[in-house]
Amino acid sequence: MQNAALALDAKSTDFPIPANVYAERVTSVTHYTDSLFSFRMTRPATFRFRSGEFAMIGLPNAAKPVFRAYSVASPAWDEELEFYSIKVPDGPLTQHLQKIQPGDTVLLRQKSTGTLVLDALTPGKRLYMIATGTGFAPFASLLRDPETYEKFDEVIVTNTCRDVADLRYCNELVSGVREDPLIGELVEGRVRYYATTTRETSPRMGRITKLITEGTLFTDLGVPPLDRATDRIMICGSMAMLNDVKDIAEAAGFVEGSNAAPADFVVERAFVG
Repeated sequence: MQNAALALDAKSTDFPIPANVYAERVTSVTHYTDSLFSFRMTRPATFRFRSGEFAMIGLPNAAKPVFRAYSVASPAWDEELEFYSIKVPDGPLTQHLQKIQPGDTVLLRQKSTGTLVLDALTPGKRLYMIATGTGFAPFASLLRDPETYEKFDEVIVTNTCRDVADLRYCNELVSGVREDPLIGELVEGRVRYYATTTRETSPRMGRITKLITEGTLFTDLGVPPLDRATDRIMICGSMAMLNDVKDIAEAAGFVEGSNAAPADFVVERAFVG
């Protein structure tokens, strides 16, 4: 009931809310750089999703509002919904979404979907989460879900961005998971975080595809190369990275999985615009 009340307190809009769409209230907004921000909003009591899925969100700023796919960054158990977004100056949605403030209304379609879910993978020992930029969002959800640690002994999450500041959300999220009272004990010693930059100098530099193919990733972490017998992979980010890591996985004998046919790796192909 609390979430419903919060949603009703959202600022009035100039356009009617479309049928079969939730109208929720923004509860907080954090800007990390000139191009990256996150926000949290109320969650409808009837909105269900699996950690790693994406939802369609929009703004009530037109008679036919623009909706875009956004991975839910919060875990399935969270009472609120969290999203992590880029700021696109001329993006049909993001040019407006980046200006939201607490109290504003965000539209949410009722159905979630996506391939980056634990159900789409067969059992394994080690789970790799490979991300670039805001492709980290679904992993922010999965890293906070106890089921991830029930299904895998070790989680290796990577994120590659141009500059150090672009990694702030991911850095804070991983640190927070380790200290979280709900899952901190589950995470202890089982999450390895591997952040790299491609433009600004940092402790680790280079595209993740190069670091995988050259073996640097495995040497740095002290783990064996990709092995279908033990490893599973989730991939989310730029199209070039998706294709390259997919090729690497298939060359190593991995089979792409889905909700209907779980296998060794999964790729998310829904993009924010």
